[in-house]
Amino acid sequence: MKKRILLVDDEVAVLLTLKAVLEINGFHVDTAASGREGKLKLRAHEYDMVISDMRMESDQAGAAVIAAARLAEYQPAVALLTAYPMAEEDWQEMGADHMLVKPMHTRILLEQIDRLMVAHGAKSLKKVATSTAKKTAPSAAGKSAKKVTKVVVKKSAAKKASAKRSFAKTSTKKSAKTSAKKTGKK
Repeated sequence: MKKRILLVDDEVAVLLTLKAVLEINGFHVDTAASGREGKLKLRAHEYDMVISDMRMESDQAGAAVIAAARLAEYQPAVALLTAYPMAEEDWQEMGADHMLVKPMHTRILLEQIDRLMVAHGAKSLKKVATSTAKKTAPSAAGKSAKKVTKVVVKKSAAKKASAKRSFAKTSTKKSAKTSAKKTGKK
């Protein structure tokens, strides 16, 4: 099954060129020519990856697309496409998984997209495994704690019963000795 990518950029030449390159390399590509249109498509369809330009109808249009992608239940990989590189902390804080700087060579672009998809897939699997473990761990721990408590209570009850039997035997022996002394028997 082809990986589905949403490409958001207001430069038509960039949009069409990247779309052609990605489709030739086996991706299904939807395009949006504005941040607004990109957000609408994110709500209407599911994507494996979103690649968004930073500056479109406003300087923050790309950030809005990234935020919308992060809110999507299907959690796509997100790459920021920009001609104006920024610090890694800035694009990561914005919610992007990777920054692509244009213009770039086709081979490098494809390698980066492949690496990002693989890394995002591994990260998604790890999240699923972690959330599953968290959901089952408390109940399993609770059950284990209950079992331990029951065992301790049973052992404690058994010790008390044993102590009572032992006390009863000792008391009976002492009573018998005391009675024997009083009657003169040994």
